[in-house]
Amino acid sequence: MEHALGQGWSIYPAGGATGEAYYAVDHSGNQRLFIKRNSSPFLAVLSAEGIVPKLLWTKRLESGDVIIAQTWVQGRQLKGLEMNDHCTSTILRKIHHSSELLNMLKRIGKTPLTPEDILNRIIRKTNELNENDNLIIKDAISYLQTSIAEVKVDVKYVVCHCDVNHNNWIMSDEGDIFLIDWDGAMIADPALDIGMLLYSYVPFEEWGSWLKQYGVELTDDLKKKMHWYVVAQTILSLLWYVGRDSTAEVQAATDRLEQILTNKQ
Repeated sequence: MEHALGQGWSIYPAGGATGEAYYAVDHSGNQRLFIKRNSSPFLAVLSAEGIVPKLLWTKRLESGDVIIAQTWVQGRQLKGLEMNDHCTSTILRKIHHSSELLNMLKRIGKTPLTPEDILNRIIRKTNELNENDNLIIKDAISYLQTSIAEVKVDVKYVVCHCDVNHNNWIMSDEGDIFLIDWDGAMIADPALDIGMLLYSYVPFEEWGSWLKQYGVELTDDLKKKMHWYVVAQTILSLLWYVGRDSTAEVQAATDRLEQILTNKQ
């Protein structure tokens, strides 16, 4: 990586779960870059749409790895209370309606993530971790199985970020908003993204106004779809913590799953 940047740069880890993100500072201290190894191949389209910080260059290393350099954004992560702002609905609408992003994901071989795909993944992971004795997970899987037909009606598959946690939303010092970390992006029902954002950050009485900014109405069908995907994603999160013996996180995710199951809004 140092070879790709040339002399005069210092490189430091930028954190993150994958350990593939870095920032580089030139020795004069006047320029800083965000560097990532093997990032999403459609970053150029995201950059052109203004969804992520500007892509400066892409280089392939002798090892076969690809690194990208983006403008370093001086700013901060959005706070949970700020996720109800119109900027999140506007950016998600832009992503979900982008034919360029959709065509790019299709060109690199992505196929739609269906409810059956998600349910089968949950069942497989549950069996792998021997979590069949967890009654709340069994109840949640039963709910997903009996209601799956309701989420397969009038689906228009789009590009979904699939991890709209507030930590992935960056506000620059100039007030620009970016949605970062696209490694898990999929072609899916937009209710997957919308549901997780609303359930996590927006009071129910404000869902209608948030969705109006997004461009849709809060219908019963949308409620059912969002609830199904939120239950599914919460199960996957719970199983992830179980696999890592994270006792406190397992309990928190279990409590959240039970709350969501009993409250369908």
